[in-house]
Amino acid sequence: MNKLKAYLIGFIIVLLAIAGGIVWYGGWKLLLQVVLVIGFLGFTLMLGFFTTLTLYAESWKYGAILGIFAAISAYALYLSATWQRLDVVAGIIVLFIAVIVFGIWYISEPDLSLIDRFKSAESLEKAGKYKQAARKYEKAGNYLKAAEMYLKLNWLESAAWAYEKAEEYGRAAEIYEQLYEKEKDTYYLKEAHEYWKKAKNMERAAKALERYAEEEPWFWEDVAKLYEELGNEEKSREAWKRALEYYQKEAEEEGVFWEDVGNIARKLGMEELARDAYGKFLEYCLKEAEEDPMWWKHVAEAYNYLGEKEKAEEARKKYEEYRQRIMKANEETSNFQEEKKE
Repeated sequence: MNKLKAYLIGFIIVLLAIAGGIVWYGGWKLLLQVVLVIGFLGFTLMLGFFTTLTLYAESWKYGAILGIFAAISAYALYLSATWQRLDVVAGIIVLFIAVIVFGIWYISEPDLSLIDRFKSAESLEKAGKYKQAARKYEKAGNYLKAAEMYLKLNWLESAAWAYEKAEEYGRAAEIYEQLYEKEKDTYYLKEAHEYWKKAKNMERAAKALERYAEEEPWFWEDVAKLYEELGNEEKSREAWKRALEYYQKEAEEEGVFWEDVGNIARKLGMEELARDAYGKFLEYCLKEAEEDPMWWKHVAEAYNYLGEKEKAEEARKKYEEYRQRIMKANEETSNFQEEKKE
């Protein structure tokens, strides 16, 4: 049993003990009176706090409404404490319950006026209240009609969301492409790519991702792989070249990317460039291995790229020795912790 559950059980036991003591001392009537007094006292204090806060914010209308309810609650507190007019107390309880239920119902559809709540989505649409009609269509699960309403309002993102809920992924993707043309935000191209994939239209997905890569070049590799899957060798090779350009620039700043340069160069048949890139990747890995033995794994990979099998095997052995030391250290730590528990 965790501490929270233990505290909760303890709290319930204390409450039951207090309630039992009150019943033993003054009967069920006294218990009901105590519950009503405490309940209305808390409610009055809460309403008084929010009334003060609302008036301080100069929201006179809502402050006045809250003030009226605070006064009603204070009156119920007085009646409960003096144990009189219990019919009025019961009526006030019913009133507060009704107000809370109405508030929850009202908040559930904040964009609808009281009259609009009782109208159908179709009548709201005919009246030109597209926002309200969209909310009604959504609530009924008719996301296609909701999307139509949002398009009439020119709320493109809401329309795309509605089409997604309706599983009309292609139409959602088209809207995201429109949003990109309008906003010039590459986020929309990424979304279009994802929804074209969901729509099983990989050609359009590839085109959207290609446009995205024009501004976010680290995605050229993904574009190349996607065109490979589609069997478009020309577009795939073009994308691989763009990816190579990107990784060459990155490798000048961060040597780990020379591996990517080598892999792509080899894929494009540029063996001289590939070998040069793998040589630079090896230099980078050897330098890192001096500080962190984990890099011997990558040293082995670099030697493999260069066809130097013996050196690759030596590096792999150094990595395995390092890994065994780590495993042994972890095992000893684990055993030590188990001994401490015992």
